[in-house]
Amino acid sequence: MRIVLVGPPGAGKGTQAAYLAKNLSIPHISTGDLFRANISQGTDLGKEAKSYMDAGNLVPDSVTIAMAEDRLDQDDAGQGFLLDGFPRNLGQAEALDGYLKDKGVKLDAVLDLEVPEDEVVKRIAGRRICRNDSSHVFHVDYHKPKTEGVCDICGGDLYQREDDREATVRKRLEVYHTETEPIIDHYKAQDLVVTIPALGKVDEVTRRAMAALGKGE
Repeated sequence: MRIVLVGPPGAGKGTQAAYLAKNLSIPHISTGDLFRANISQGTDLGKEAKSYMDAGNLVPDSVTIAMAEDRLDQDDAGQGFLLDGFPRNLGQAEALDGYLKDKGVKLDAVLDLEVPEDEVVKRIAGRRICRNDSSHVFHVDYHKPKTEGVCDICGGDLYQREDDREATVRKRLEVYHTETEPIIDHYKAQDLVVTIPALGKVDEVTRRAMAALGKGE
């Protein structure tokens, strides 16, 4: 299957993408992983992307699109893929349309993870990260540490990242509404969008998505 996963920040795209890709036996292709891989491997695209990032500028769509197309050309994506974080705007969606048309293949579905905006803010603004190890993540409501402000695992201080502050989260949501939401209408016109309520436990959301893809039990 060839799938695009969309949804606002905090919708759980990365988590769902990993589960769905495993269940469907297709590669999970995320924009973040593409950037990290190209930069760490020192590819021409990675060097170009890094030059923009080091200057504090946004990486142009042309570079992001080239990275995505290069990854989709790899053998493991020949029979399907799950795209997470790409396309991020209408220009990227149109570029993906053109790429797939040239390859003689089509998307099977665009999964839209739907989460109320207040819940997105609550999920992200409530996160607390350990200063010693950023993989130790807690939440003021959903995963409280035994002692407030102290990591259960290593005893490190817990803090709120700047990116997770409510004002920043709301700005990220504004960018999502302005830049990314238009691709949903773009794909609705192609009758590809399936909306998945993303509230609830991770496995419940995964089951809803699999059922919507006709892959449920």
